[in-house]
Amino acid sequence: MLYIGSTLPLLVIIFLAVTVFSVIFSFIPLRLWIAALAAGVRVSLVNLIGMRLRRVIPSKVVEPLIKATKAGLDLNVNELEGHYLAGGNVDKVVNALIAAQRANIDLGFERAAAIDLAGRDVLNAVQMSVNPKVIETPTVAAVAIDGIELKAKARVTVRANIERLVGGAGEETIVARVGEGIVTTIGSAENHKKVLENPDDISRTILKKGLDSGTAFEILSIDIADVDVGKNIGARLQTDQAEADKRIAQAKAEERRAMAVAKEQEMKASVQEMRARVVEAEAEVPKALAQALREGKLGVMDYYQMQNIQSDTQMRGAISRMSTDTAKKDNTKK
Repeated sequence: MLYIGSTLPLLVIIFLAVTVFSVIFSFIPLRLWIAALAAGVRVSLVNLIGMRLRRVIPSKVVEPLIKATKAGLDLNVNELEGHYLAGGNVDKVVNALIAAQRANIDLGFERAAAIDLAGRDVLNAVQMSVNPKVIETPTVAAVAIDGIELKAKARVTVRANIERLVGGAGEETIVARVGEGIVTTIGSAENHKKVLENPDDISRTILKKGLDSGTAFEILSIDIADVDVGKNIGARLQTDQAEADKRIAQAKAEERRAMAVAKEQEMKASVQEMRARVVEAEAEVPKALAQALREGKLGVMDYYQMQNIQSDTQMRGAISRMSTDTAKKDNTKK
């Protein structure tokens, strides 16, 4: 009983000591401090504790600082911590600075941090400055003056421009401008055969326009990868125009026919109206004759003489029609 009672306070003290040291070592990155000290990077334990208090992961700052120091870059912990707190990628910025130093590219920490915070991949930009990138445009269709459609595809070799990465346009702008240049060049060609014979004319014309101005890239070359002949747009447009003219002419002819039919109907109505008036007038003749006989203005002999004249006129008309029909029959036999 005496033995157990005498060792119990000692075990409690040991347990408390282990717990306290565990908490301290979990809060203070002692391993990271030793690694930085061994690499020649001066980072105090107070700075590491301050990072913990500022909710900064010490390894995200100290390890890139060790890498930068070993590469010969003059950086301090405050710059890297400030960039981390601003939401930047410290490790990528340090890698970009190391790559730029190896490639003799003038790139400072402030500019690299600004490029990273602007949302661009600064490491990829440095790599693209050393190793240019080839951008392939989609197939662009354009029509020459002779009406033949040509489909062209280009490969644009670009190099990142570090000075214009912040605020410069991206790859989409380069592709759009090259496509516009292709359409303009083909559209101004008098004959599609000339474009097929000299596709490099498209490249030269586009390069003269300075399409990389205001972008984050520098265009090194533009190569026309493929040119294919498409549809005969001119002939199709002429066909469509002819069809449209035909429909217009048909519509006008239909309008004239409708007007002619209406006029014919109007004339028929007029003739019928005139015939009705003649019939009405003829119906009044017997009444007028009877009235004249009653009043003594017309004698009976005068009436019979008028009837004879009418009969003679009808007979002469019948004889004339018979002579005409006979002449037609003789001509037909001959």
